Amino acid sequence: MAKERATRERLRQLLRELAEHDYRYHVLDAPTISDAAYDRLKRQALAIEAEHREWVEPDSPTQRVGGQPAEGFATAEHRVPMLSLDNATGPQEIEAFDARIRRLLETDEPVTYTVELKYDGVAVELLYQDGIFRQGSTRGDGHIGEDITHNLRTVRSIPLRLRTSDPPDILEVRGEVFMPLDEFARVNRDRLEGGLEPFANPRNSTAGTLRQLDPQVSAARGLDIFMYGTGRGEANLGVRCHMDLMERLRELGLKVNPRLERNTGIEGVIEFHRKLERDRDQLNYEVDGSVVKVDSFELRERLGQLTRSPRWAIAYKFPPRQETTVVRDIRFHVGRTGVLTPVAVLQPVPIGGVTVEHASLHNQDEIERLDVRVGDTVFVERAGDVIPKVIKVVREKRPARTRKVRLPEKCPECGAATLRAEGEVAVRCPNLECPAQVKERLLHFASRGALDVDGLGEKLVDQLVERGLAKRPSDLFELDLETLAGLDRLAEKSAQNLLAALEQARDASTARFLHALGIRHVGERVATVLADAYPDLDLLARAETEELSAIHEIGPTIAQTVRAFFDDRSNRREFQRLRERLRLRAPTVAPGSRRLVGKTLVLTGTLSTPRAAIRARIIAAGGRVIGSVSKNTDYLVAGENPGSKLTKAEEQGVSVLDEAGLEKLL
Repeated sequence: MAKERATRERLRQLLRELAEHDYRYHVLDAPTISDAAYDRLKRQALAIEAEHREWVEPDSPTQRVGGQPAEGFATAEHRVPMLSLDNATGPQEIEAFDARIRRLLETDEPVTYTVELKYDGVAVELLYQDGIFRQGSTRGDGHIGEDITHNLRTVRSIPLRLRTSDPPDILEVRGEVFMPLDEFARVNRDRLEGGLEPFANPRNSTAGTLRQLDPQVSAARGLDIFMYGTGRGEANLGVRCHMDLMERLRELGLKVNPRLERNTGIEGVIEFHRKLERDRDQLNYEVDGSVVKVDSFELRERLGQLTRSPRWAIAYKFPPRQETTVVRDIRFHVGRTGVLTPVAVLQPVPIGGVTVEHASLHNQDEIERLDVRVGDTVFVERAGDVIPKVIKVVREKRPARTRKVRLPEKCPECGAATLRAEGEVAVRCPNLECPAQVKERLLHFASRGALDVDGLGEKLVDQLVERGLAKRPSDLFELDLETLAGLDRLAEKSAQNLLAALEQARDASTARFLHALGIRHVGERVATVLADAYPDLDLLARAETEELSAIHEIGPTIAQTVRAFFDDRSNRREFQRLRERLRLRAPTVAPGSRRLVGKTLVLTGTLSTPRAAIRARIIAAGGRVIGSVSKNTDYLVAGENPGSKLTKAEEQGVSVLDEAGLEKLL
């Protein structure tokens, strides 16, 4: 019993430490330990929980992502309605709001307001009971929303337990979930490479993520949240104004944006809004204005509310970043994976300080949805550094005799018949020798996140491909000074610099090399994960889909594209050619950590640890995990109720291990 009590107390201590580090990393953005140290603590907690499942706490790391998809969305009632806000679009309307507030309060004295950011995300309510996160829901119609608890648990900046020893019985906290812009760009890049329709904007992406039935999908997208208010339980926090409420929520471990001001009088509010509009492009999330609130809760009670909005608050909106212009042409860009992307060529128009001449139309479905045609007058929107997009066609201004646009049946670059795979939105050119694809692959290979070949830009790549000097990345390392110096507008000094950059690029990490190969879905992060799991790239080239998908952060879609890449004969030849020309550096591994190199294992029966975690450890140690026993199997790891695989292993003379034996082997 004493040992059991000590183990349980150790689990509680680990959970406290993990919660503290989550808070410092995801809320304060000030971590105090490395990711590796955090992972070690997490593994210790998971190991104890695996042996004592009855001890699993609501704030355990295992509760961040549910294992099974939800079957649908239940409803959740907001006991205190989540009202919408009236809008103002200019300083005159904000001054009128202030005048109305003072008239209702029957005072000539300046009113104290708070002003904060208006996020372009999805409003949610979080229910904490006795300090534990129990339910999360969407705003819905303000009275009834959807229960999305399983997805909100994956948002790492939402604490699963409040940071207090004396939590209120009930506390409903309201906030805005959003997708950071860098994460939005990554998600859309992955969707385009996978032949899926990109999300229209970060808000659309956030809403789609929160309505996923499978929380694993939500966990793979880096959503974040800022808190802005409360529902029930506010009275238990002992605060009398909004500014103090925000500080109290911050003390409880909830994420509050520091860009929050209190101003007496409306002039400071207007100045805050002006600064925010000037700085908005520096933020890593979308804002579409500011929110102005009467600070005092007592004054809010006196002011009351209308049917759908409070009298004491207003949204001060930025002017939309849209303009109208004319579509001059619609062209089709062929990317490195062969995807044809329609691009609208526009009458140049200034939007948000930038002259816009092109806008992506994404795919055929988007063209049909908009029914955009050459000659149309269109609304074009640009927000921050996001690619401009056509959002609406002004049908009333459409010229006579326009024609519907369809993606070409033949590639505009090489003439090959295009294909559209079942279940995919994208139309592709299947010809791997297509000049456009070749150029894009070379540019990707030389890009900063890949082998970072300085000086290898679009114009030079165009010449190399058009003159037949480079058809694949390995050809770049066969170039010499005489060949390069003969190219247009490339002086001998520039040619020497390029050769020096290529020589430097030979010393590449395996992660950069894998990214440079241009495998679908394998960006910088996934390439690093694969390189860590397979320092020996020969093992990666032979890895089966099941084995790959068992790696944390990989999953079946990426596993299938990696396997398909290496199944292609021309890809394998290029893979080997590049390895012969490069001096690859594998990730540094600790002594003894690659003990299973060349070994093949099969798992069977009920194991105390999730199979995915066991597979990942075996792969990290250099081993392979396959699904069936054969004479080539080195070990069968058998849990409870192993079934026929154990019988077959015994017949084949395969060594059988229990979990303790596997631990010893590792």
